[in-house]
Amino acid sequence: MALTSLKHKTDVNKSLSFDDTEISFRGKSNAYINRAYWLFKIISNNFLTKVGPPITELALKIGLPIKSLIKATIFKHFCGGETIEECEATVIALDNGKVGSILDYSIEGAEREDVFDHTCAEIIKTINRAKGDVRIPLTVFKVSGISRFCLLEKLNRSAVLSASEEAELIKINNRVNLICETAFKAGVQIMIDAEESWIQNAIDTIAKKMMGLYNCEKLTVYNTYQLYRKDKLKSLKEDFLYSISEGFTLGAKLVRGAYMEKEGKRALEYNYASPIHLSKKETDDDYNAAILFCLENVERIGFVAGTHNEESCLLLAEFMDQKAITHSNPHVYFSQLMGMSDNLSFNLADAGYNVAKYVPYGPVKEVLPYLFRRAQENTSISGMMGRELSLIVSEKKRRKLN
Repeated sequence: MALTSLKHKTDVNKSLSFDDTEISFRGKSNAYINRAYWLFKIISNNFLTKVGPPITELALKIGLPIKSLIKATIFKHFCGGETIEECEATVIALDNGKVGSILDYSIEGAEREDVFDHTCAEIIKTINRAKGDVRIPLTVFKVSGISRFCLLEKLNRSAVLSASEEAELIKINNRVNLICETAFKAGVQIMIDAEESWIQNAIDTIAKKMMGLYNCEKLTVYNTYQLYRKDKLKSLKEDFLYSISEGFTLGAKLVRGAYMEKEGKRALEYNYASPIHLSKKETDDDYNAAILFCLENVERIGFVAGTHNEESCLLLAEFMDQKAITHSNPHVYFSQLMGMSDNLSFNLADAGYNVAKYVPYGPVKEVLPYLFRRAQENTSISGMMGRELSLIVSEKKRRKLN
C-alpha cells in the first residue's frame, strides 16, 4: 500500500489515542508529576542545557556536593539506577503498564582496555538478567562502548592498521561475538545501536556479520538505521536483500537519529556534504517509508520502531490493522526512552502493541554525558518539550494539582 494512502487521521484504530493522560501517567505519583513538570520546564530552556554540562562538570571536579541533587532529579527521571539491581523498581513499574524494559548500560567515551572489558561484562550481565524474563524483551549495546572510537574511525575509512591495532581489533571482534553469542544461547534479542556517520560503516559491517551468524535459526541481533541520513532507507532495503541471499532474518531498529548537531558541525569542519537530510519532512518521509517497508516484509524482518513521533506511531499502528497483523506480533516493537513520551508507550501498550522503553543505568558521574546529550537533543526537536509539558499540565489539572 502506498504511503500517501495512509496519511489520513485515525480511521482504522479509533480506540488508540495519545492524549489519554490517565493511561499515560497511571501509577505515577503526584510527586513524580510535579518533578517532571519542573524538569521539562528547565530542559526546554536552551540556555540552561548549553551551560549546564560545563558547570556540572566543574562542580563535580572541585568536589561540590551536587551528585545527590543530580541523582534525585534528572538522573531519577531518565535512568533506572546506578546498577541493574536498582533498575528493578522501574522494570516493575513499566511492567504494571504492560511496557517492557531495555536495560542500557549508558557509559560513553571510554578509551582503556580494562574499561572496555568491564563494559562488555556488564552488557553480558544485562543479557543474563533478561534471560527468561518477559519483562525485559530486548537488550542493547554500543560498539564504541567496547572499542576505541579512533580505531572505529580508521576501520570506517579502510585505513591500514598497525600490528597493535590489528591485535586490538581482534579483541573488539571477540567482545562483540561474545555478547551476541551469549544473547543467542540465552534466547535474548540484542540491538546494536547506531552512532556517528564516520564510524557507522564499520559498525554496519560488524552487525551484518553477527546477524549472519546468529539470525539464521531465530531473530537475535538487530542493527540500527538512522533515517535522518540520506542513504539509510536504501541501506535498509539492500541489507534486506542481502539477508535473503545469506539466509538470515534481518533485525532492524529504526530511529530518526541522535547526532544531528555533531554531524552538521563535522561536515562544515571537514568541508563535505552533510549526510543528514536537509529538512525534517525528508527525514519523516524516509522514516515512515522504512517502517512500512519492514511491515510489508514482516515475516523476514523483525523491527523496533524507536520513535517519539506520534504520527509515525499512529501510521504503524494503523497499517498493522489494515494488514490484519496482530498487535502482539513478535517481529514488531515500539520503543521510547524512559521518562519521555509516556503517552505513546502506555497507550500503545494498553492497546495490545509490543512496547519497550530504554532504561539507562550506570554510575551517576559516568552517565552524565548521556543525560546531557539527551537533554540537548530534546531541545532541538521542534515541539517535543512543548508536547511533554502540555501532557503533564493536562494530568496536573486532571489530578487537581497546584
